[in-house]
Amino acid sequence: MIEKILAIAGRPGLYRLVSRGNRNLIVETLDADHKRVPAFASDRVIALTDIAMYTEDEEVPLRKVLLTIRERQNGALLPAEMKKASKEELFAFLTEVLPNADVERIYPSDIKKLIAWYNILVENGVTDFEEPEKSEETEETAEPAEPAEEA
Repeated sequence: MIEKILAIAGRPGLYRLVSRGNRNLIVETLDADHKRVPAFASDRVIALTDIAMYTEDEEVPLRKVLLTIRERQNGALLPAEMKKASKEELFAFLTEVLPNADVERIYPSDIKKLIAWYNILVENGVTDFEEPEKSEETEETAEPAEPAEEA
């Protein structure tokens, strides 16, 4: 389900992909209105599955961070006052859910956005943050043909 959730730069909130047009995407806001709007090629659109957070070792996919928050909160919303928390409180929260977060490369606004996105997703019933299981399809790989010998 999270694969169809998008963030659009310059626009608040999150969007669900509804359909694709020739030169645009039709997206629906994840709020009470469920307003459908176009997203054009000039908009910077990114799927939540393509977003990662910096750690000291590697980049952790956003879905794993969201899963950790969901487990920590038992599926409940984060408190509304988290949006107005101090920089220190935001980083304390982040280190609880992502212990080896690279605090030099993550900004307080990123943490606030993470909190807001988590709450939006939970309010709209999108709580399946697990990695989809890949089907084990056996693909036959064609061996390259040997070059023909010239006579």
